Amino acid sequence: MQKYYRERFEAWRRIAHNLASSMETNNMLEILREEARTLIPTSMESCILLLDPEASQYTRPLQCALYDRPVNCLSCKRNRDAVKKAMERRTPVIVSATNTVKRRDGSVVETGPEGAVPVIVDGRILAVVTVVLQPEARLTRRDFFFTRDIAEIAGNAVLHGKQHWEITREKIAISKRLSSLSPFVPQAVQRMVEEDSDVLNREKEKRDVTVLFLDLEDYTRLSARLPESEVNELVEGAFSRFVDPIQRSHGEINETSGDGLMILFTDNDPLANAVNAARAALEIKDMVLELNRDLPPDYGAIHVNMGINSGTALLGLSRFRGALIERMTYTASGQVTNLAARLAGLAKGGEVLVGEETRKRIQGLWPLKERGGHRLKGLEDPVHVYELQPGTAQEA
Repeated sequence: MQKYYRERFEAWRRIAHNLASSMETNNMLEILREEARTLIPTSMESCILLLDPEASQYTRPLQCALYDRPVNCLSCKRNRDAVKKAMERRTPVIVSATNTVKRRDGSVVETGPEGAVPVIVDGRILAVVTVVLQPEARLTRRDFFFTRDIAEIAGNAVLHGKQHWEITREKIAISKRLSSLSPFVPQAVQRMVEEDSDVLNREKEKRDVTVLFLDLEDYTRLSARLPESEVNELVEGAFSRFVDPIQRSHGEINETSGDGLMILFTDNDPLANAVNAARAALEIKDMVLELNRDLPPDYGAIHVNMGINSGTALLGLSRFRGALIERMTYTASGQVTNLAARLAGLAKGGEVLVGEETRKRIQGLWPLKERGGHRLKGLEDPVHVYELQPGTAQEA
């Protein structure tokens, strides 16, 4: 027995060394089959029959050596007595008298005893390892345990191949969905989908967010005065400058229109969201001043008006379905978003206006000038409005 255990240990070490050089499932199964043939010298053939319905997606069936031409092991051994009994009983089986093999040329190959060990993973039979011996040979206890060892290693190889294929398939599916989503959702959301594809199927959730709206003042006037190509170049150049400060402040550009941007701040810390939105707005305000210094004199100064509001909104994917296509956008909806948009529309000359909740969260960090109550479209009650100004609160 001591010799047997040492032999078994040496076989495991040899198999591990050989498998280490291959990550391809089919190659791993071929290595295991060759090892079984070597370990059981009285065998005529050894094979690993893949019974997983999805096996063809991540590997190829082995070819049976009992035939004069290449024959899929699964097609020639699936109905042999040893395999059927191993599947029915879900335990290793040894059949002393096995079926002969009839080749395509009409010749018959006599075989001896056959052993079959099911490969069971998570309660499912993914494969069966079979060993067909020469006539008059006997499947010894040693042979049986080696076959069982091979089955155990084969189970790990099959499981690895299946998991790798499933992960790859999921990544491909996510990539395809992201390709249609990418023009319509923030990069942070794309990363979130890559990490957890279930986000595409979730309902919107209530989250505390801060919303920043940017609106280019007198866009219509610019369009009337300047050629369309120049207006587009001006707007794209201006908005491109804003991307870095927005990202530095952990904001995500959610929606764009010809003359505006909607930016979401969705950190788990509500105070951080408001502070980051205010910081981004003030940095954008400085950038607009720099932009105006670079513009040709006949363009006139441009102004980017902004509105910031904080509170609870419904955050998640919105779907727009047409007859032929479906588009998705990740957005925050509700009164918080509406008020931020109204504040941007109320602002003039590059002002940054904030709502009451945002004021509470950034009070003491920057100067805030009270602008009184205003009746805004879509809102029944007057809204207290404050203007965010550069500098520090102590300077106000």
